[in-house]
Amino acid sequence: MKVTLIQHTEEPEKLIAAAAKLCYSDSGCENIMEGLDSEKTENFVRMLAGIGHESPIEHVSFTFAIEGVSRTLLAQITRHRHASFSVQSQRYVKQNNFEYITPHAVSDDDEVNELFKKAMLDSFESYNKIADRLEKKYYPEFLDEGLSEKSARSKAEKKAIEDARYVLPNACETKMVVTMNARSLYNFFRLRCCNRAQWEIRELAEEMFRLCYRTAPTLFASAGPSCCSGGCTEGKMSCHKADQVREKYKAIKESVLK
Repeated sequence: MKVTLIQHTEEPEKLIAAAAKLCYSDSGCENIMEGLDSEKTENFVRMLAGIGHESPIEHVSFTFAIEGVSRTLLAQITRHRHASFSVQSQRYVKQNNFEYITPHAVSDDDEVNELFKKAMLDSFESYNKIADRLEKKYYPEFLDEGLSEKSARSKAEKKAIEDARYVLPNACETKMVVTMNARSLYNFFRLRCCNRAQWEIRELAEEMFRLCYRTAPTLFASAGPSCCSGGCTEGKMSCHKADQVREKYKAIKESVLK
């Protein structure tokens, strides 16, 4: 897994402080950014977190490039609807030798790992056979429509892999660009940094948290799983390890700012 913060709102905490300043003072739009030194900016951001006023943090966004994750993770992260996604297409990009993500529990067991590898290879072999056969079927059809050999070949391949991709496994690796505003990230971290989150998206969320906290430590000081900013919200499904999780995130924050 590789996660890169490729862009974010310039001076995110200062912009949030300016939005809050407009809410809580008689400042006009023309001087909204004036006088916001680092101390006043930090005070505004902390004040918002303290009173639970989250709408001003929607004004800043963070964009991540993510690769080395599975289609299983893709199905989970796209449930976060207040986000924007650009995902590598299996319809237009042929999986000539697709990479796949192996769960830790699988790689830790030699016998299970061999079964898993075989399933991946079988899937890849089926994908290629289906794609090749469909391409041979479509190629003469496009030639008959008057396309050049080059165009017919390209169009036949694209139409073939459009259907061949149905045999690709959830483990198949994908790449994406994801943009979320800070409020959506708060929600994302609250749910996906939790011990109850599936392991892969939890690893992704933890890495995204590190990048956000390094960029805007005051803004994300109270972000993370729900138990880090209060009590566990998982009810009877709780992992009952809140103290350990709090220590973990304390250590992450300390390591990020070293």
